[in-house]
Amino acid sequence: MVSASPETKKTASAWGASALLLALAAGTLVSGCQKSSADGAPGGKTAAISVEVRIAPAVKIPETSEYLSILKSRHSATINPQVEGQITRIFVKSGDRVEAGTPLLQIDPLKQEAAVSSQEAARAAQEANLRFAKISLERAQKLLDAGVISKQEFDNVQTSYEAAVAQLKALDEQVQQQKVELHYYSVTSPMEGIVGDIPVRVGDRVTVGTLLTTVAEPGALEAYIYVPAERARNLKVGLPVRVMDTAGIPASETHITFVSPQVDTDTQTVLAKAMVENPQSKLRIAQQVRAQITWDTHEGPVVPVLAVQRINGQFFAFVAVKEGDTTVARQKLLKLGDTVGNDFAVLDGLKPGDHVIVSGTQFLQDGTAVTEKIQNNGKNAPVT
Repeated sequence: MVSASPETKKTASAWGASALLLALAAGTLVSGCQKSSADGAPGGKTAAISVEVRIAPAVKIPETSEYLSILKSRHSATINPQVEGQITRIFVKSGDRVEAGTPLLQIDPLKQEAAVSSQEAARAAQEANLRFAKISLERAQKLLDAGVISKQEFDNVQTSYEAAVAQLKALDEQVQQQKVELHYYSVTSPMEGIVGDIPVRVGDRVTVGTLLTTVAEPGALEAYIYVPAERARNLKVGLPVRVMDTAGIPASETHITFVSPQVDTDTQTVLAKAMVENPQSKLRIAQQVRAQITWDTHEGPVVPVLAVQRINGQFFAFVAVKEGDTTVARQKLLKLGDTVGNDFAVLDGLKPGDHVIVSGTQFLQDGTAVTEKIQNNGKNAPVT
């Protein structure tokens, strides 16, 4: 047998000691990792995330549709000229408040004034003819009484007198008619109200079909709502209507007061009207507004707007669901309706009583373990 040298024995002993130290270090490291894992989550489970939830309530959800609407005055007058001519003066401007009889515009009256003067001259000439016919009749009466002329001659003179009287009366009527027409050249307001747009200018030639302006009483208005023909069968008097301005702020609560019996062939819409009270004159005539018609109401769940996520054009919310001994977050695809206050009406994907997660959703994934705190009038209560 060959014996090992002392140097060889020392080297083997050193390698054995190193291997023992390495084994002890590895064991310590494994033990430490296992202890750390055990301290972090007993049983090896992931820690649950604490979230706030709101129990989805069942509320009355209105079924509504919005349409563009035009406001018109319930008491307004469209001003058209009653004669033809050229505008020489405009006395008012749009927005002026006027009284009944206030002059609005002047149409050149020179031609009509000449016609009146001509008729008055003809009447003056006829008055002279009538005076002569009267004198002739008086003379003929004396001659008839004296037997100088025959009854037939007297009758001829009397007929001439009566014809002169009739002709003067006709000329009086013509002069009166011409004077009345002369008043039409001064266009006045037929009522108290506010002057609308004035599309004509001084120098324009107008006819009886030309729109000069409008005069409308302030205050009460009427909303003209044009509803698509496919919804016409649902239209009826009394349906609630909410009138909103262009910013979406409610301006008036009213109801349908009139439904047209026919469809407009050009627009394929049905006209509905709703009276709009306007005591503070916040709304204006010819203003475009949004009219929201409520067709019906039904009970259904709502979800807070802040709890809804939009992903690729679809809406989702997380709901806390009990699965065995664990509560997990489940992502639900929602079909939403209109807003009801600060909530969305849910048409599909949620039911009353579901626990909707309203906080911490950015940290959640489908199936994440959660612990719930239920919101109750702004206070949080742990789930028991």
